[in-house]
Amino acid sequence: MRIITLNCNGIRSAARKGLFDWLARQKADLLCLQETKAQRADLDDERACFPRGWYPFFNSAEKKGYAGVALYSRIEPDDVLTDLGAPEFDAEGRYLEARFGKLSVVSLYLPSGSAGPERQASKDRFLDFFLPRLQDWGRNGRDYVLCGEWTSAQRNIDLKNWRSNQKKSGFLPHERAWLDGVLGAHGWVDAYRR
Repeated sequence: MRIITLNCNGIRSAARKGLFDWLARQKADLLCLQETKAQRADLDDERACFPRGWYPFFNSAEKKGYAGVALYSRIEPDDVLTDLGAPEFDAEGRYLEARFGKLSVVSLYLPSGSAGPERQASKDRFLDFFLPRLQDWGRNGRDYVLCGEWTSAQRNIDLKNWRSNQKKSGFLPHERAWLDGVLGAHGWVDAYRR
């Protein structure tokens, strides 16, 4: 199964710029999008957002023009999940899981803390909340592919100017340590690096 993930920075804008024309040329089975910035009802007049031959699924933020994830699949999933079980994050449309037999493909958009201390606190709450979910998923017998915008860099090689970013959200020591744990002791694998 070939999976593509992309932060589209607004699905309607990305569609106007050729996202779905580009997708038609790919040999992909699934497309995971983050930061869709649209509610499902907003897309009804956007025919380009519903390419033929794809099953589209959306989890939108309650707040218009904010966050949101989508998943497009050439294969109809057995089930689609949209709630993590935390109202603060479920209201922001940050998670969408499609299940195909034992395989779960997740489109995920973690909160960013770059807008200030309040948003950083929200991001930190998400990290605390989400780690036990990752641990549960690692033990539940399903196979997972997590696609998404993690809003954090793990290593110096991930940033052009890592020295100047060490005190900024997305590269804070505790965020890097969290990713180190996810990709270390907790057993998850960065497929790109692998």
